[in-house]
Amino acid sequence: MSSSRRGLLIILSSPSGAGKSTLSRMLLEWDPSLRFSVSATTRSARPGEIEGREYYFKTPAEFQEIVDRGGMLEHAQVFGNSYGSPMEPVEQAVSHGIDVVFDVDWQGGEQIRNSAMAKDVVSIFILPPSIAELERRLVARGQDANDVVAYRMEKSKDEISHWKEYEYLIVNDDLQRSFKTLKSILIAERTKRLRRNDLHQHVEKLDSEFEALK
Repeated sequence: MSSSRRGLLIILSSPSGAGKSTLSRMLLEWDPSLRFSVSATTRSARPGEIEGREYYFKTPAEFQEIVDRGGMLEHAQVFGNSYGSPMEPVEQAVSHGIDVVFDVDWQGGEQIRNSAMAKDVVSIFILPPSIAELERRLVARGQDANDVVAYRMEKSKDEISHWKEYEYLIVNDDLQRSFKTLKSILIAERTKRLRRNDLHQHVEKLDSEFEALK
């Protein structure tokens, strides 16, 4: 992939059921050059999971050492295990012009926006068309018991309250239309003047061609 620009950190956040994981997957299928951010975790690997594909598996001490030296873009405790996004592989990708997709909650998004790589961030929040539709989607996917659905619905109110912290908002009332909007955001961000490292040299080349016409 061309390194005419630095890559982007594409943050996708939403309440559970609004569609961020589906849209992330569609984006990665649309552009294979995109890379999904692989998290580090202190939980044990499950059967079939491969180091560096699903997760970077760390001991609690190893994980904490990365946190202590500022090597995590974001991290959190979930059900007794630590999860986080190591900065080193993301920085390597971005420096080679590769865009990295993050499927994170608002807290993870906030940490990444306040990190050393803040200038590379594009933040996008996915909103449901209505609370009734959000609940319908959670029930329809059949992954959670009723009490878990109720918990996710209760949590969604707080998550939605952080919508103003994001640069872009997509109301996911139609999946294909939302995906089209998401692609448009990515294309626009990739072509911003301030993100392009090659434009100065290209304009100089054009100027020299003008001189050659004299």
